[in-house]
Amino acid sequence: MIKGSGEEPESVQSSEEIEQKMPVGTKVEASKVAKVPKRNMDKPSKKAIEEENMDEGEMVFVMPGDIIGTTEEFSPGVGTFLHVADIHAASTGIVKIDRKARIISVVPSTKYPPSINIGDIVVGNITGLRESVALVEIAAIKGEGEREFQKVGTAAIHVSNVKDSYCKRLDEEFSVGDIIKAKVLNTENMRLSTAEKGLGVMKAQCFNCRTVMVKDNNKLKCPECGRVEKRKLSSDYGTGIV
Repeated sequence: MIKGSGEEPESVQSSEEIEQKMPVGTKVEASKVAKVPKRNMDKPSKKAIEEENMDEGEMVFVMPGDIIGTTEEFSPGVGTFLHVADIHAASTGIVKIDRKARIISVVPSTKYPPSINIGDIVVGNITGLRESVALVEIAAIKGEGEREFQKVGTAAIHVSNVKDSYCKRLDEEFSVGDIIKAKVLNTENMRLSTAEKGLGVMKAQCFNCRTVMVKDNNKLKCPECGRVEKRKLSSDYGTGIV
């Protein structure tokens, strides 16, 4: 065999196997018998395998707000939030990367406030109205009581997600200052929906005198000045039930 040719070496035989094949009485010098190398049969520990397969970035300790990746590289996972195209840590902890799914997360070093997930029911107030979008500042997550949660910036309700029928004008469904209940549609750009019956405005003030309005059939009426206004109302309007 030519050294370095890439051919597989012939199988190495032990001294016992060679002696069995030799005629009786033949002596074999120990130096001429190839010795079988002893293989290491010890298996690496689970911890060693995990450390070997762990990306260097996964060992990084981060603080809330630190940039840990971009949307060009990963999808944001648990313990993160998205701002423009940057993925930030939402809690103190260690970066964890799922290479197969291309998801980057933060494993918390301590207990941290709950995060908002798709399907959650949230309560917030209308902070602004655009031509096709209502801006919302989320104040609470249903089921989490008064616990502080990871802030996500301004959320939005697109005109197509206001109700299950055609919405002509947003200012006929919401007003700045309204307290609303909505469902989270996605967390990447924090889109909300009030289309379901139980979702919508829970509390509203009169545009003229700022008195809290009361429900009058499918509209709202001000008990102070008598003004009547229209809203996309929650079925729980005025009850305080989230």
